[in-house]
Amino acid sequence: MELRTLRYFVAVAEELHFGRAAARLHMSQPPLSRAIKQLETDLGAVLLYRSAAGVSLAPAGAVLLDEARTLLDRAEQIRLRVAAASGAATITVGILADSFDRGARRLAAAYGRRHPEVEIRIRETDLTDPTCGLRAGLVDVALTRGPFDGAGLTVHELRADRVGAVLRADDPLARRDRLELADLAGRRWFQFPDGTDPLWRSYWNGGEPREGPVVRAVQECLQAVLWNGTVGMAPLGHRPPGDLAVVPLADMAPSRVVAAWREGDANPLIRSFVQLATAAYRD
Repeated sequence: MELRTLRYFVAVAEELHFGRAAARLHMSQPPLSRAIKQLETDLGAVLLYRSAAGVSLAPAGAVLLDEARTLLDRAEQIRLRVAAASGAATITVGILADSFDRGARRLAAAYGRRHPEVEIRIRETDLTDPTCGLRAGLVDVALTRGPFDGAGLTVHELRADRVGAVLRADDPLARRDRLELADLAGRRWFQFPDGTDPLWRSYWNGGEPREGPVVRAVQECLQAVLWNGTVGMAPLGHRPPGDLAVVPLADMAPSRVVAAWREGDANPLIRSFVQLATAAYRD
């Protein structure tokens, strides 16, 4: 019984669907099905009930799921302790100017408790690179926001935040309970430099071409609004200075907080990071 086969079983048992489990494991469905059948043969027990309605756990499967999770977690801890002893247990996390998010603070505490032997390096980036240096190999995993070009990356959503228009507090529109993008037609918006990911630029400009000052950092965005009356967007959870206001935008899609890493990267530190991040941001 190999650890790899146990990982396959856990994926199927958690997804209760061979297709979704295969996608999660980045493999095709037929070899996954064969591996589970071979596992059942090796153990001499039915682990999963298969029907037209889907997949469910057999009693033996429920026992194996609990034991497999414990064993896989223990195997990962051994791997990390060996890496730490060789001085190799480090992970570099890219963060997109959002390091004081409550979810990020909970994640930092949880990761430190789970992996006290791991050195965590943080690279905070400006708004011109939503992958936080991931494509350039500067970080192992990015804690960022979508949308952006995900080619060659695995992107896992952690949370969806409603967004609003950032305005000067004395702007007449700032007194409204909510706005729509049409209310902001003709206003100047802050812009990201040429070469910034097109999907990212389009989202933060409300899906339309805009004109306005070029900015790179959150503080530059806020100053552009304060000094020039420029319009921008921000998650509703962000609290701007008292001279500014954030008014909910009713017709804007949420800003999605995501974890992203290079496709096929099997680093267990990244896998643990994403698992803990999922819980931290859900809370």
